[in-house]
Amino acid sequence: MQFDNPTLFNLALLQALSSTALLLLLMGWRPSPAAERGHAFMGLQALGWLLLAGANLGHERLWLSLAMAAFSASLSALWWALQRWLKPHPGRALALLAPLLMPLIYGLQFEDLGFRAAWALYWLSLQLGLLVLCLVLPNKSAELHDILSKAPPETGPSSDTRRWRSVLLAGVLPLLMVCLWRASSAAFGAVPSSLMAPGAANSALALAVLWGLGMAALAIVLAWRGEAEAELAHLAQTDRLTGLSDNRAFAARSVDMISAARRHQEELALMLLEIDNFKAIEAEHGAAGAERALALFSSCVQAQMRLGDLAGRIGAENFGLLMDRCELQGPQAMDQRLRNALNARAQAELGYTLNFSAGWAKLRHGDRNIDDLMRRAETALYEAKRGGHGQLQAEPGLET
Repeated sequence: MQFDNPTLFNLALLQALSSTALLLLLMGWRPSPAAERGHAFMGLQALGWLLLAGANLGHERLWLSLAMAAFSASLSALWWALQRWLKPHPGRALALLAPLLMPLIYGLQFEDLGFRAAWALYWLSLQLGLLVLCLVLPNKSAELHDILSKAPPETGPSSDTRRWRSVLLAGVLPLLMVCLWRASSAAFGAVPSSLMAPGAANSALALAVLWGLGMAALAIVLAWRGEAEAELAHLAQTDRLTGLSDNRAFAARSVDMISAARRHQEELALMLLEIDNFKAIEAEHGAAGAERALALFSSCVQAQMRLGDLAGRIGAENFGLLMDRCELQGPQAMDQRLRNALNARAQAELGYTLNFSAGWAKLRHGDRNIDDLMRRAETALYEAKRGGHGQLQAEPGLET
């Protein structure tokens, strides 16, 4: 079957331009950082094909070198998008250097047709290979972080990246194989022809580009949609002011932590924290001042809690902290770290000191759920407030 290669490559330009406009209409001018990089990928692809078409007007060395820079930069932009949508992978140096180094040598060695073709295509193949690695290799550190942070498994489509990763992989792999084929042919003596010239190699490249651009546009839309759904799901479980889990999410996540503690026979403790004299703070500094106090307090809690602990805002001025693998000294140590952090920040950021009372309880064999822990921790918190505020109290009968 014969293909009209000039028409195919013109279609690639039209597809890149139309996909750039479509992504702009769908995602808006300023979507998420990852989506912005995905949009930049498509825009740079369109720019690359425009520059390639401009080579017919003269100054071929300049136009083609700039086109290679745009193509390489587009793949780097897509790699950066994957770092946001997935988890970090090696390749940062290559993503930064390729758009600079590849077109520079390409332009300097322009007279050697075989070398410059092999040079550019091998670099593009290397960048495409990095994209493939990002799409197919799981990130063990990300999995470990999810386990340690006790993040609940998301069941919605927003948490499943396999669909859009498969779509993007289906677009990248054919292009990678064609680039390697053409690069190897040029490197081992076959004189490459002009892209517009008839030939199976040029037709294969054009078809791979058309297929890849279509799959990439679809994958970017799916990834952006999944990211938006995940963000909405997170916001639905998060207290708007403090960024901590809300009361319902805190209770739901505590089920997994309690189950894991019992399964592995590990210690678990619940701390209840309440800002002292919060009503007076609200009366003196207004609602905005009270919100600043809450935000500062929650920030200190997040900074001082251990990896694997769970913090949540469970009342107006009340916070819960579920401490995993917690020895008897754990709540005391956390209490001291939090008080030190508040002493260091409150006066400077709020203009007055901020203190809190705390009570804690230890998971017992007969506890059915978080409510049993909560009742004993509330009793301890009441004793701490009755004793003069600004102190930590353990549940009744617990020897510390």
